[in-house]
Amino acid sequence: MKSAVVQLPGLNRDRDMITALTKISGHAPKVVWQTETELPDVDLIVIPGGFSYGDYLRCGAIAARMPVMQAIKAKAEAGVRVLGVCNGFQILLEAGLLPGALMRNSSLKFVCKEIKLEVTNASTAFTGAYAKGQIIRCPIAHHDGNYFADAETLKRIEDQQQVVFRYAEGTNPNGSLNDIAGVINERGNVLGMMPHPENLIEAAHGGSDGRALFASALDVIAA
Repeated sequence: MKSAVVQLPGLNRDRDMITALTKISGHAPKVVWQTETELPDVDLIVIPGGFSYGDYLRCGAIAARMPVMQAIKAKAEAGVRVLGVCNGFQILLEAGLLPGALMRNSSLKFVCKEIKLEVTNASTAFTGAYAKGQIIRCPIAHHDGNYFADAETLKRIEDQQQVVFRYAEGTNPNGSLNDIAGVINERGNVLGMMPHPENLIEAAHGGSDGRALFASALDVIAA
């Protein structure tokens, strides 16, 4: 499958994401700049992490209003898979592609460490190579990862199994409601998550627990 990585001023995990997608698919992804409105014909679009526009206003608020996001919305509506990681997750929320919001960490501090994730839904296009209930390791690095939704929205996404990842074994680093670390849209083709699976895909990283996410999203048989 073909993929693309979006670049916006302040994003700094694009190289990591490009490397992960290249290593797992065998093909380098297309690189898309923020002003582009005509996107390449791809199967997966990834918005990587970082600090788009310096996180001014709210994290992801300015990036969500760039021309490329209108094009991504159209692609998502057409069924193309979209993945947002960390700041990418924040951008997807600000763009209205996912429910809920991300607030300042409950500690009011930036956190950068490894946590554990539980795969709560293994039936998505992004998690098919995992098993439901599987516990995986994953790095995090964020200041505003505290997931929040009103009671009605929270009940709906829980009932519809839109919570894909939860912080496991007491490792919730930010105060997220219900330990939510990643959510998917109702259609099942847009996923946002705070942890960085691209930074744990090979032995040189100290493990490969994040590899299966990309193997799933790219329809690669061998994870």
